[in-house]
Amino acid sequence: MSERSAPRRYDYETPVSISFQSFTSNGKPNASARLSLRGNIKDLSLNGIAFIVPSIRLREYYLVGENRLLAVEMSLPSGKIKMQVIGRRYEQLGDEHSSTTSYMIGARIAEITDEDRKSYEDFLHTGCKTEITAGALKLETDKS
Repeated sequence: MSERSAPRRYDYETPVSISFQSFTSNGKPNASARLSLRGNIKDLSLNGIAFIVPSIRLREYYLVGENRLLAVEMSLPSGKIKMQVIGRRYEQLGDEHSSTTSYMIGARIAEITDEDRKSYEDFLHTGCKTEITAGALKLETDKS
């Protein structure tokens, strides 16, 4: 039996913009209604990202489920990159009856241009200094 290893996750915080296309009542894309919100990246890996947002949904559309493609834009030291992700899980942070409730969403990278993929992977290999290991134990690593 082979042991499956999880991709390395790197702690990195930066603002993020998340948007997606809304749909009309007959299921067709509504060209005039692109929904968006802002949040913060929590961590990154080769295959996915985790981000924190103030709401789990926009209007009647949930950010996790239905294989909804979310357009993500974030800034790295080398510049802005864009990718399409699919939300896979979420965790409510804070008290649900508090005004400070937020949600951490774990998402898988579904689409990214070759140029943005190269910038992203270069950053993961050389720019991130903090690796997250199992059990949320953080170990400082210097890759220089």
